[in-house]
Amino acid sequence: QVQVVESGGGSVQPGGSLRLSCAASGRTFSIYSMGWHRQARGQQRDLVARISGDTTTYADSVKGRFTISRDKDTVYLQMNSLKPEDTAVYYCEVVEYGARIYWGQGTQVTVSS
Repeated sequence: QVQVVESGGGSVQPGGSLRLSCAASGRTFSIYSMGWHRQARGQQRDLVARISGDTTTYADSVKGRFTISRDKDTVYLQMNSLKPEDTAVYYCEVVEYGARIYWGQGTQVTVSS
């Protein structure tokens, strides 16, 4: 089992920045990738960014504004130049070798003036 705990959400004005953190514990030796998804109200959950080894993947809507990084068993999402359309609940995703997926509890990000 892998436990996943997120932190760092909040409210910010357009153009502002936030950094999300996600710490994994437990069977961390089995982790293949870590990433972030988001779900706006009434919308499906979509991939924002993922990191696996040295490979990073970003949604087109966040390229150039968001940066994902990983330090041991913690993954970070640095979000700059935030827009109102970035408002959503952000979920950390941890994928094991063997494709089992663990999710965090979600953290709210609100971008509003």
